[in-house]
Amino acid sequence: MTEIHTLSATRLAREIRNGDRSPVAVVDAVLDRIDARNDRTNAFVTVTADRAREDAQAAERAVEEGRSLGPLHGVPVAVKDLDDVAGVRTTFGSRLFENNVADEDDEFVRRLEAAGAIVVGKTNTPEFGLGCTTDNLVLGPTGTPFDPSKVAGGSSGGAGAALADQLVPIAQGSDTGGSIRTPASCCGVFGIKPSFGRVPRVNRPDAFADHTPFSHTGPMARTVADAAVMLDVMAGPDPGDPFSLPDDGTDYVGATERPIDDMQVAYSPDLGIYPVDQAVRDVVDGAVGAFEDAGATVERVDPDIDCEREDVLHAFYTFAKVRWESLFDNLEEVHGLDPRGADRDLLRPVTVETILESDPVTTREYKRADVTRTTVYDGVVDLLREYDLLVTPTLGVTPFPHGEHPTEVDGVEVEPLRGWLLTQPFNFSGHPVGAVPAGLADDGLPVGMQVVGRRHADGDVLAASAAVERERPWADAYPE
Repeated sequence: MTEIHTLSATRLAREIRNGDRSPVAVVDAVLDRIDARNDRTNAFVTVTADRAREDAQAAERAVEEGRSLGPLHGVPVAVKDLDDVAGVRTTFGSRLFENNVADEDDEFVRRLEAAGAIVVGKTNTPEFGLGCTTDNLVLGPTGTPFDPSKVAGGSSGGAGAALADQLVPIAQGSDTGGSIRTPASCCGVFGIKPSFGRVPRVNRPDAFADHTPFSHTGPMARTVADAAVMLDVMAGPDPGDPFSLPDDGTDYVGATERPIDDMQVAYSPDLGIYPVDQAVRDVVDGAVGAFEDAGATVERVDPDIDCEREDVLHAFYTFAKVRWESLFDNLEEVHGLDPRGADRDLLRPVTVETILESDPVTTREYKRADVTRTTVYDGVVDLLREYDLLVTPTLGVTPFPHGEHPTEVDGVEVEPLRGWLLTQPFNFSGHPVGAVPAGLADDGLPVGMQVVGRRHADGDVLAASAAVERERPWADAYPE
């Protein structure tokens, strides 16, 4: 029988439903593999072994008693350590919350568990999700399984590493500036940043916090079909989220089986403004052929973003500073912490430098950033009036060593913390974006590409991503 850790979530769920596999055996195998291999990558922050085994026993009884089973019944899932699972600690990657235990589940966790999924632990993230690599003072750095000495990306780096090292079949990520797509690229897995509002995020005390830049919760997996099942479960309106979208009736699992021979695909190797290393260009140039092999029409384009990459990054930092300043206000007012004073030494230096020691953002600067955001939005919308999809590299580089950040990409000087990403424009616009493995560079490290769909066309993104997977499967690329 095939080893459990290699199986997809959809196959596990099917075999559990048919009585061919035991949920207890599945969870035991996953926990054993985490115990044996987590030290390689440092993917998991917390492993909920006792809770998971109890849930697996309950899942097994449900099968034996012939009860109605959800689409993820008995399937292990990992949750990012920025989000809450009742009774389990949520550290937010910060020493300020090293021993913090959540009182209740986040909404998407409730939905996953209602569908039968079993939470086996929490995955690593940078402090408060502020970073494009995953490192913190609680657990340290997370590495890509392809070379654990190199970064797994961030901020959902623990999720990406857990999937690529086959510790779990599915995991949840979140994305404010590339945090699903960056680790998907660094770890060679699939993820989707759904349309803004597709998966509700119920935030308090500020229900409107995720609006600028757009923050998305979404699925990550080794297969597109697994991510589609997760999205089917996680998506749907919630009155606690003022931006949650109504159900538009899309069958996300069904979308993965749709042909794409009527699709027009625009391919830009750099979005017209970003430097990209030749090694990345070569891999993505080759991978784009999969759309043509699947019957789509591909045309190379030069998008008219009408602003410089420095303008995009400056606008992103403007929004991010306001957002994380508000977070620190919340730490003071709600949690009684003092991040600007007595508790400052518990924060990572990069958090202090990026937020606390940077110049305050004025209202005029904030609104000028909104104008840049509008320019980016218009450029993406105008291009997608002519094409069904836009395809670009996810990153300008392959994974790099821990503690280092690129200062130059393809001979062009870049801002080290975020200047090597091509992801931020789509957090300005809210479009759905699939993060698809494009292949391995000559050095054996993974390269990813973004598949951007029209507004609210999440089904098109899944259909195209699944077509690429069929034409150029990546399942055998993961290192043992």
